[in-house]
Amino acid sequence: MKVLVIGSGAREHALCRSMSLDPAVSALHCAPGNAGIAGVAELHAVDALDGGAVTALAQRLAADLVVVGPEAPLVAGVADAVRAAGIPVFGPSGAAAQLEGSKAFAKDVMAGAGVPTARSYVCTTPAEVDEALDAFGAPYVVKDDGLAAGKGVVVTDDAEAARAHANACDRVVIEEFLDGPEVSLFAITDGETVVPLQPAQDFKRALDGDAGPNTGGMGAYSPLPWADPKLVQEVLDTVLQPTVDEMKKRGTPFSGLLYAGLAITSRGVRVIEFNARFGDPETQVVLARLQTPLAGVLLASATGTLADLEPLRWSDDAAVTVVIASHNYPGTPRTGDPITGLDDVAAQDAPDAYVLHAGTKRDGAEADGPVLSAGGRVLSVTATGRDLGQARERAYTAVARIGLDGSQHRTDIAAKAAADS
Repeated sequence: MKVLVIGSGAREHALCRSMSLDPAVSALHCAPGNAGIAGVAELHAVDALDGGAVTALAQRLAADLVVVGPEAPLVAGVADAVRAAGIPVFGPSGAAAQLEGSKAFAKDVMAGAGVPTARSYVCTTPAEVDEALDAFGAPYVVKDDGLAAGKGVVVTDDAEAARAHANACDRVVIEEFLDGPEVSLFAITDGETVVPLQPAQDFKRALDGDAGPNTGGMGAYSPLPWADPKLVQEVLDTVLQPTVDEMKKRGTPFSGLLYAGLAITSRGVRVIEFNARFGDPETQVVLARLQTPLAGVLLASATGTLADLEPLRWSDDAAVTVVIASHNYPGTPRTGDPITGLDDVAAQDAPDAYVLHAGTKRDGAEADGPVLSAGGRVLSVTATGRDLGQARERAYTAVARIGLDGSQHRTDIAAKAAADS
């Protein structure tokens, strides 16, 4: 099987790494990729938002499967273009990807499907914003209706900060605050059958103790020893399957990866948000535990044959990933700094710990040139172990080998869960 992955982040590196270990994959390509992905896949230049260009590349490579990683190409309809050319593609249509592309659309789908979620208002004027903020009170939850790279949500006790964020957006969803721990649960679907993966928890705030600004995610872990063993089945029955059924009923079937961001509240499970693709950094830990070869699962989604698959197999090991971010992330991150220690991790920590690249590039045209930072979140250091404590120790040992001037990372990823388990 020849596979083409579209994207350039740690999520795409995790996908490529998993499929590089799949004996059914005969050739692995990624566009545009990054310095780390180049170690497991052949890279190609492409505008990931250009459906015609992506389709032409897939045809030139004779790809048997195209995997569209990021949300922006999905919302732009790249999967539609590839699918129209008769090439199996893992990822929803542009219309179905509105589950992530529009918070208001997602709320409407959830209402139609009877999916439990927070009460909310859709606001387009300052007067509507004021009314919604007054109705719910603090903590205020204000979400940009459109795509915002994981940083379009403000949760604050400061009414003026909430109002400022809302009024800076064309349209926002303001909703009640949901108490309780958050869980990320992915599911692979072909528009009818829904196959849930293992749950994970990520850390969205920049600093230890969940302080600092909201980010795209500073780390994650799986499994969740504190979670109810029946959680996955409950979410499948009350959230995932009803949503997929509702999308089909609306004439916009959802095929690909449905990501449910959940809050385990005092009133039960509630959906915080949907994403239309694998989440970053949760993908890193979920795929680290998946034993079933990945490419066949994604192809079954793309071809409508998920119902024929054997149940997924999972490792009992735990996995932890720690994100190393650039100086000043998530503000205006500094880029172009050299990264050292990557070979040390590969030599001394593999296979129990490894580095997945996000915002990296090679200095110059040489394939073995120095690796430089090229984004806000630069690396995801992922480790496995017999339990969260060992996985966490291995991850931070590997983190300590890496040098990136001015970089930052959280030191408390999975700390509480490891201590309590």
